[in-house]
Amino acid sequence: MSSFSPPSELSRRRIDILAVFSPSSPVLTQKTQMFWAAVFLVVVPVFFQAPLVRSLPWLSLTLTGTWLLAGISLSSRASTQLWGDLLIGFTWTWLAGSLYWGWLRSEPFLHLPIEALGLPIALILLCQGKGRIGSYFFLGSLLGTAITDLYVYWTDLLPMWRQVMNVDPEWVPTVLKRAAKTLQNPTDFGRGLLICTILLIIGIVPLRSKQLCWWAFSGAVLSTLVVDLLFLTSALCA
Repeated sequence: MSSFSPPSELSRRRIDILAVFSPSSPVLTQKTQMFWAAVFLVVVPVFFQAPLVRSLPWLSLTLTGTWLLAGISLSSRASTQLWGDLLIGFTWTWLAGSLYWGWLRSEPFLHLPIEALGLPIALILLCQGKGRIGSYFFLGSLLGTAITDLYVYWTDLLPMWRQVMNVDPEWVPTVLKRAAKTLQNPTDFGRGLLICTILLIIGIVPLRSKQLCWWAFSGAVLSTLVVDLLFLTSALCA
């Protein structure tokens, strides 16, 4: 009769890893939910807020209060506190988008300062040990925006930025196509590849963390890259 021997340390580690990455694992489920919620709050509002803010900027701005109140309400309950925290962080990105794209969109140099309006609030909350998920989401979104703007400055697309914002909507595809053609050279392609690599590294490395706030941060950064690629694709296909 063979004797039973306890599993080795290596076996135990394998069991632990399988347990963590099991589809039924509450840890993985919560982290992936946080990640995809962050992606949703960056990607989807681009297609919803962009047309809204052009035609009804005051309505878009007013909705900021709706998101904030909803976030505060969700944060007041233990079962939904995490999502309320995330929604409050999203509120600052929505506010910035409403202000900039509603009234200041023709001036690219104002884009990043306006997007950073929520930065003091995020930093104050972090110093107080509060709102980590929402603050990290906001910081990820802001960082992704800053890196994207850097590429715009780097490739001298500022004149075309102003044209897109000032021409009639039916002429926008023409300007975007012209802008895409100016980027089809080895230098700008290399710069774009570098920007994409930086965003990927910044977005992927935090996924090794067990903290939900870093998963919100990664979702915001990586979805910024997705939005950039979608705009580039639409410009090439225009």
